[in-house]
Amino acid sequence: MSQLRQVSFRRAPVFGGDVRNVFEHFFGNDIPAPAAANAWAPRVDIREEAGRFLILADVPGVELSDIEIQMEKNVLTLKGERKTFTSEAEGKFSRVERSVGAFKRSFTLPESADADGITASGGNGVLEIAIPKKAESAPRRITINAAG
Repeated sequence: MSQLRQVSFRRAPVFGGDVRNVFEHFFGNDIPAPAAANAWAPRVDIREEAGRFLILADVPGVELSDIEIQMEKNVLTLKGERKTFTSEAEGKFSRVERSVGAFKRSFTLPESADADGITASGGNGVLEIAIPKKAESAPRRITINAAG
């Protein structure tokens, strides 16, 4: 998988201090730079819960069946495309503000993520990706046997 460098856009902090830094370390906070004036990338919210990580991606106007989610070497990648709406019966638009085109977002998952258990669902223009955490192994006391 080729590694592309993404350009960061400065945003106001959503979380305070250390919590934000943990999420940025694990998931990254880069948003791909638009390749053209109408390029776009879905915005995401990322949350850590007791037993899972949750990614919510805004994908209005994108058919869920047209979104591809891949997992490779601990990197979760979303790919898809929002197509131009055209209707010959209604004529041409006099103004177009909604971005269209292909998108790709990638997130490096923490070691505690269980890649085999990832699920995705969606509705109302929001894609929900649930990433379960691996079960933590409990500490185990080792008994020392006397030699002899």
